[in-house]
Amino acid sequence: MKATVRLEELTPDNVLDACRLEVAPGQEGFVAPVARSIAEAYVHPDVAWPRLICDGDRAVGFVMAFFGIPFAYDRGVPGAPARSGLWRLAVAAGEQGRGYGRFAVTAVNDEIRRRGGTLSTVTWRSGEGGPQEFYLRLGYRWRGLTEDGENLGEMDLASPGPA
Repeated sequence: MKATVRLEELTPDNVLDACRLEVAPGQEGFVAPVARSIAEAYVHPDVAWPRLICDGDRAVGFVMAFFGIPFAYDRGVPGAPARSGLWRLAVAAGEQGRGYGRFAVTAVNDEIRRRGGTLSTVTWRSGEGGPQEFYLRLGYRWRGLTEDGENLGEMDLASPGPA
């Protein structure tokens, strides 16, 4: 991965670049449009961490994390910890397979560690061409299904892993 790859906060200067990002055909059912993610970040400013994935002067993807919130999967479980993890990840169609997704997940997990977290959570939909293998290769372990039928994965950040 080149040293020019970085995460940038959303600004008036780059928000349209973020909204223009499109995933590969057939992947639309696995990730919400970036504009929707930005809207959700706007109404959840205390927990959402939206970032543009940039390589040099190009926007190549979008990632949004969440920090320290009760997870729907744990509702009603006494003593369940607040969770942090990956909320959204979208790498532009022409930029996939170049390590940008791995870079973004690693950056999110580094931020979770920086905030004192030891567990990273991600959810995904099942299906042909979906992200399941990507998350499992990075070291997430399947834990079950959420209330709305999405897969729940967790990664222990306290021990060294592949991501």
